[in-house]
Amino acid sequence: MKSEINIKSIAEALSVSISTVSRALQNNPKIGLKTRELVLEKAKELKYVPNPASMFLKGKKMFVIGIIVPALDEEFFTKVINTVEDFFEKQGYQVFVFQTRNDMKRQDNALELMLKYRVDGLLVSLAGNTTDYSKFKKVEDFGIPVVFFDRVPRSYKSHKIKCDIQKGAVDAIGFLKDLNCKRIALINGPSNLDASDERLNGYLLGLQKNNIRSSQSLIKSCDLTKKSAMAVMEEFLSQENVPDAIFGFNDYVALYAMLVCKKRGIVPNQEIKFVSYGNLPITSLMSNPPLASVEQFPDKTGMEAAQLLLSIIDNKVEIDDYREMIIETKLVVH
Repeated sequence: MKSEINIKSIAEALSVSISTVSRALQNNPKIGLKTRELVLEKAKELKYVPNPASMFLKGKKMFVIGIIVPALDEEFFTKVINTVEDFFEKQGYQVFVFQTRNDMKRQDNALELMLKYRVDGLLVSLAGNTTDYSKFKKVEDFGIPVVFFDRVPRSYKSHKIKCDIQKGAVDAIGFLKDLNCKRIALINGPSNLDASDERLNGYLLGLQKNNIRSSQSLIKSCDLTKKSAMAVMEEFLSQENVPDAIFGFNDYVALYAMLVCKKRGIVPNQEIKFVSYGNLPITSLMSNPPLASVEQFPDKTGMEAAQLLLSIIDNKVEIDDYREMIIETKLVVH
């Protein structure tokens, strides 16, 4: 097996000290130009790769950013990732992307990997079943800043970029009221997510402002998977008083619920109206997409999160001077 090439290997090959090689690789002016050139040439010849851990201990940037998202097949997160990659590549950084599939264990594993390779910073949208933030604390204790976006922690102190979800919900309920909907149901996300709280609060506020009675039987949660969302819709259709409108956690949840209607012979947006969050391009390909969707502006979300993270990395913002930004939403009628 080929042995690992390290600075000791270079030192032995050139018959110089390890400290000389180390300083030469750091372009230290105390080492003569000729020696520096010899060291760099030999490092290239031996295909030397710096050890991430040792570089971190010396306080050097790795020029690597990590992004952790719940799912790569959701267009919202794809758009955020594209924006972040474009921004950081212009700054000379590489971007590593990990998906958790909404599982906290996978999320913790990704955090350990990011810590191992000492990324310069992390952008995170939480897995749906996140209940513990100790791994994030561990990462920050190592001096690696974390900025949460979209799905942010409820009570954990942190940097956060999120949308004005409550206003979006109020606007959506008002839209459904204008369509004479009176039994508006909510298919929410996991109860431990701050984003689910915001949707529920906005939904209830929207009902109150529009003088629509609320009912616990019209509020259900899912884990955001297709199976779970469809099961919730089946429950709604089995009730004595079937909803005349569904407000989905996101476009995907609304689409899964609409599939159940189609299987039951119910034409979506006729007997039961649908609205949701996201306003994703995929809805434009459908013959009957949700009637309206709350635009969450993933490009702006990604840009604001990236800019804040870079400011922390460049020490323009303290890692524990926690900032929160709210991005305005807009109800888009299809």
